[in-house]
Amino acid sequence: MIADDGESSVPSAVAAGPSDGSAEVGVGPWVGQWPSDPRFDPELLAQGDRRNVVDRYRYWRREAVVADLDTRRHDFHVGIENWQHDLNIGTVVRNANAFLAAAVHIVGQRRWNRRGAMVTDRYQHIRHHPTIGEFVAWAAGEDLPVIGIDNLPGSRPMETVTLPRRCVLLFGQEGPGLSATARSACSQLFSIAQYGSTRSINAGVASGIAMHAWIRAHAGPPPE
Repeated sequence: MIADDGESSVPSAVAAGPSDGSAEVGVGPWVGQWPSDPRFDPELLAQGDRRNVVDRYRYWRREAVVADLDTRRHDFHVGIENWQHDLNIGTVVRNANAFLAAAVHIVGQRRWNRRGAMVTDRYQHIRHHPTIGEFVAWAAGEDLPVIGIDNLPGSRPMETVTLPRRCVLLFGQEGPGLSATARSACSQLFSIAQYGSTRSINAGVASGIAMHAWIRAHAGPPPE
């Protein structure tokens, strides 16, 4: 629907309605006169929108969704080492989208398994840095401290600190964790408290915990 001032009002599944009466995720073809707002995608209006997006972005073009997210991205970035083609990277990207990180930085191999991202990489800025040195140089140029998240000797419990508002949260790989080079590049190292028998949690889980810690300290409620 279109408001009187010309601004678009994104329909909910109830307002637009799945026209086929199915229980599928999302909404069916648009019912009624099509909106003229250029953010809407004619193909989605015609065929329905079954994407995994919140209702406010139903029927929007992908580029329009990214542009809107860019107006309110948070001040933290996320870095993840990728020396052994870690399967957790997709989950890290998905978490970064959920918590609206400024960008995700893949350090090491350019290729990564996108399956775990569940196509959220389409809406998240992703940069590649071949080496830790290049990644650290980028962070220094942006005046962003690199904060390592790993259960290492000397790491401070993340539960006892407030993460910096502007920073890069850097995660290592499943098993070895942060490389020695990455550790030396971090201005601070924080650990996540664990109470069971396992030695570590994977980067996908750790990234979600750390990003939510940042959200609790620095972000307001999400838009309706």
